[in-house]
Amino acid sequence: MSIDEIVMALKSANQPRSDFVKLMDSFKDPFLVLIACILSLRTNDKTTYPATLRMLKLGSTPADFAKLDPEILEKAIYPVGFYANKAKQIVELSKELVEKYNSKVPDEIDELVKFKGVGRKTANLVLSEGFNKPAICVDVHVHRIMNRLGYVKTKTPEETEFALREKLPEKFWIDINSLLVTHGQNICKPQKPNCLNCPINKFCKKIII
Repeated sequence: MSIDEIVMALKSANQPRSDFVKLMDSFKDPFLVLIACILSLRTNDKTTYPATLRMLKLGSTPADFAKLDPEILEKAIYPVGFYANKAKQIVELSKELVEKYNSKVPDEIDELVKFKGVGRKTANLVLSEGFNKPAICVDVHVHRIMNRLGYVKTKTPEETEFALREKLPEKFWIDINSLLVTHGQNICKPQKPNCLNCPINKFCKKIII
């Protein structure tokens, strides 16, 4: 299996990306990537996208959100999953950034995961999208597709991340998330994947036609 061919085929397929994926790709500010990623957890992109736009009307810096009433943020981001908890998390995280990090998001994964509610998936996305540093963000799409392809054999997204760190060429680390998220949303869905129209079906170990 040639991962170079797979990546090239996915890029050439030019599948439609969700509005939220495009928004995340447009962010160059690590803080915006961080808080948008927090909103996206356990919430579909169709809900997360408008909620993120409403949130950004309230501010764009840690200082803006550190002084924000969580109830105001709650109303803005509703109905994302766990909106009340996420509102409190973003406000508290913003305060911590202001008070302990001079309002700068750290660019190391070990520092990022110290923040409450920030796991490796979020931390890696902040590094790749916010800092343009090589990092592999593994969500359910990346985990599912890489296992369907047979590129890795893992049981959890975290196992997939570490397996990819060993096997996937670093030149693909930043792009692989958005490519596979888009592919997973359009073609390689959890149920009833559209294998017949898949641009990489010749590489797949679990093709269904």
